[in-house]
Amino acid sequence: MNAFQQARFISSVVRAEDLPPAAGRELVFAGRSNVGKSSAINALANRRRLAFASRTPGRTRSINFFELGGGARLVDLPGYGYAAAPRALRATWEPLITGFLAARRRFAGIVLLTDARRPLVQSDRQFLAWLAPVDAPRLVLLSKADKLSRVEQAQALAHSRAALAKERIEATALLFSSKQEETVAEARALLEQWLAERRA
Repeated sequence: MNAFQQARFISSVVRAEDLPPAAGRELVFAGRSNVGKSSAINALANRRRLAFASRTPGRTRSINFFELGGGARLVDLPGYGYAAAPRALRATWEPLITGFLAARRRFAGIVLLTDARRPLVQSDRQFLAWLAPVDAPRLVLLSKADKLSRVEQAQALAHSRAALAKERIEATALLFSSKQEETVAEARALLEQWLAERRA
């Protein structure tokens, strides 16, 4: 049984002072609001309602923690960029995320979801640049790839890899769709590998 099959929800945190103590390896999921993080997490875990997906941008307003097998965790960060939430609430997200990153030292990996139809926009690149000091491998998942043709998928992937190289960001870029098992399986296999490699 892989780590994702054992996933279970632990808690949601809205204040940095309430963050649970660091324990083991953590896979961090990030991305713009409404990019499909919850759907991706559900697909990787082969579950329908592990993470709650919504059509409304900004649904994830807290840091959500999920326990994985082998003592690892999956951490779902609030979406950045546009969000249907009050400005005062959105203003609390950056210190919350900053506090989380500052309190952690053992990341198994950072997973950034970006829309394959508009990959690696400025806010995505800013987020990756902000994470530059974090010691962990990066995976950029081009979500909703099923909405593109094969030619468009290849173009989006090539564009993303070129953009990462231009910004001198070391990251693996993969096409992803929660509706296409082959893309889910490829991403899951890589993340499982990272969890195993950073077990020590």
